[in-house]
Amino acid sequence: MRNDVRERRTADGLSQAALASALGVSRQTVNAIEQGRYLPSLPLAFALALHFGVRVDELFHPDPEDLP
Repeated sequence: MRNDVRERRTADGLSQAALASALGVSRQTVNAIEQGRYLPSLPLAFALALHFGVRVDELFHPDPEDLP
């Protein structure tokens, strides 16, 4: 699944550590989400979307092969 977390984070001038602190997760978690190596839990996906002021489906984009 692709996402726009890195683009939105850098546009806001935030480091991975700053975003992680705001969300209550580790910097490594933010890095893994940005790299597409970790799919966040639903509550974390909503927290990310809320932080950036967008809907979850505006932040995360499933690849066609991810859909049933």
